Amino acid sequence: MGEVWLAEQTHPVRRQVALKVIKAGMDTAQVVSRFEAERQALALMDHPAIATVYDGGRTPEGRPYFVMEYVKGEPITAYCDRQRVTTQARLELFMQVCEGVQHAHQKGLIHRDLKPSNVLVTIQDDHPVPKIIDFGVAKATAQPLTARTLYTELGVMIGTPEYMSPEQAEMGGLDIDTRTDVYALGVILYELLTGALPFERKELREAGFAEIQRTIREKEPPKPSTRVTQLGPASTEAAAKRHTEPRRLAGELRGDLDWVTMKALEKDRTRRYQTANALAADVKRHLNHEPVSAGPPSTIYRARKFVRRHQFGVAAAATIALLLVAFGVTMAVQAQRIASERDRANREAQRAGEEAGVAKQVSDFLVGLFAVSDPSEARGRTITAREVLDRGAKGISQQLEEQPRTKVLLLRTMGTVYTNLGLYTEAEPLLEEAARKGQQALGKDDVETLRTSHELANLFWYQGQYAKAETLYVAVVDGLTKALGPEHRDTLRARFDLASAYYGQRRWEEAERATIAVIGAQTRVLGPTHPDTMTSINNLQAVYFALQRYDDALPLAIRTVEGDRRNLGPDHPDTLISMHNLATVYEKLGRTADAERTYLETIGAKGRVLGKSHDSTAKTELALATMYRGQKRFAEAEALILTACNTIAGALGPQHRRTLDCRAGLANLYDAWSKPEKAAEWRAKLPKPSPSSVK
Repeated sequence: MGEVWLAEQTHPVRRQVALKVIKAGMDTAQVVSRFEAERQALALMDHPAIATVYDGGRTPEGRPYFVMEYVKGEPITAYCDRQRVTTQARLELFMQVCEGVQHAHQKGLIHRDLKPSNVLVTIQDDHPVPKIIDFGVAKATAQPLTARTLYTELGVMIGTPEYMSPEQAEMGGLDIDTRTDVYALGVILYELLTGALPFERKELREAGFAEIQRTIREKEPPKPSTRVTQLGPASTEAAAKRHTEPRRLAGELRGDLDWVTMKALEKDRTRRYQTANALAADVKRHLNHEPVSAGPPSTIYRARKFVRRHQFGVAAAATIALLLVAFGVTMAVQAQRIASERDRANREAQRAGEEAGVAKQVSDFLVGLFAVSDPSEARGRTITAREVLDRGAKGISQQLEEQPRTKVLLLRTMGTVYTNLGLYTEAEPLLEEAARKGQQALGKDDVETLRTSHELANLFWYQGQYAKAETLYVAVVDGLTKALGPEHRDTLRARFDLASAYYGQRRWEEAERATIAVIGAQTRVLGPTHPDTMTSINNLQAVYFALQRYDDALPLAIRTVEGDRRNLGPDHPDTLISMHNLATVYEKLGRTADAERTYLETIGAKGRVLGKSHDSTAKTELALATMYRGQKRFAEAEALILTACNTIAGALGPQHRRTLDCRAGLANLYDAWSKPEKAAEWRAKLPKPSPSSVK
């Protein structure tokens, strides 16, 4: 109904604008009424996600026009695909769209034609911002928009079929309300997650008018996770545009995102989300690992979400375990279907039976793992996630021998969780067994074997065995480069960890060179604000810190903390590491007040998130204690070092190098404090050098 021109406004400010004019020959009374309605609708709104109206009027020929913000962007789906935006980042962008739609609804307006081409993404201050445009078919729900009477005619389809709600397609007497926009948002969400529409565009467009209506009103679309598996070869491309693999993408969508999307697409609008805000709130709950309102309110589901929110270490194990259960159930259903189809070959039926057996073994293991929480076993006690994990670690070695890939995955998961909890002694035998069985059963070049070796190398790094970690990292980088490519996210992470091994061995030039190369690749592939990129930037500042280039380190440290807080949240372990590093840079630059404030904030957050007896908490306590000693605040330093030494000895053992360094630091504190008796007492606990080591 309108032409849109790129124009320049010269007064009162000079800027590029979009100028929309009624097409010549279309200026009937009804079209003019709709045009004026759009102009008035946009003028009512003031939201960063909605294009702003600046002015309006008529041309010398009497054709109405209005002037609006020029959005130099592209459709939200095209932008996300071109930038290879991850699922999480797509959801965050989608929530902004929901907020804009909610604002319009609060102003009494329904868009009625929401689709990707009407949601453009532009870049402002290096951040993507969605802009909703074209309220040309907007409907006023609470107030008149124009002096002219504006009616929606029965039998006139207004909107775009692929994104049209069932009540819109009905074109009957049913009043259209804000829930029709919620449905369209559900379709956009579906497309953002899967790269496909709920219904094939070509099939829908080629159908007759009545068939289009019937499809929209009656046909149930597949769940997003199912849709991904139905894309065939296109699923690989769709997954690549989301920085993942088809199987992993289906796993990401299965559960919360399936439920949220399908609730937004409910045929019965009374069962749909009642507002755009409600839809956005459920998406946010998913991102925060909280129960979504669209999900079934089962005890197991809510318990899993509770554990993920409150136990950092168990999060990985719980997520993978539940994915395995979903995988097992899917395989079991598939096996039953294959068995029921008489025209299937015997070979397929046999394979399905084997898959069903795998599902049963995984299910049996998980049932046994969580049986510790059964009242008959708990007997009134509060069962911790650590007890569940310990029970699984004891039982896994005797189970799933006939399913090596599944066993390797479970062993690696539990070993990684122990590592994240700082329980290195418990982690080592699990990861070593996983690595050994992976090489024996799957081969040393299998991706799962390489990922297991990566986690074992990480454990060695945490234990301070940097040379041992380096050897494994080199093999993992070579293997993943061949299997997944040099710029796959897993390969880049292994390259980053190899640079960290150089750092641990004080090979500063190699560490700097390797880290800068990884940052370049991650920026190109993942984006400059991706969490992995921010972690690498954090490591580069650590290299500069070690080289005493503190002025170079400070801007990188500040950038890392800000990026981690924005991407991961203030309590994420990576954010806490970044805060620790920023405090050390402040200290070296003489900004001791900033350093102390940041140290104390980090210690409090680490104690709350990781635990007061975690190795990482002790590391920050020692750093603050060292600063206090330099300030002659000996009593405060003593309390911190004693706590840290007990933590490190418990995690690494009484004779570990870091334990001995901590005790030597305590002796040095007492020397500086003029307490020679105390210093001698702690030095007596240190091992005496062997004669062969004395020159």
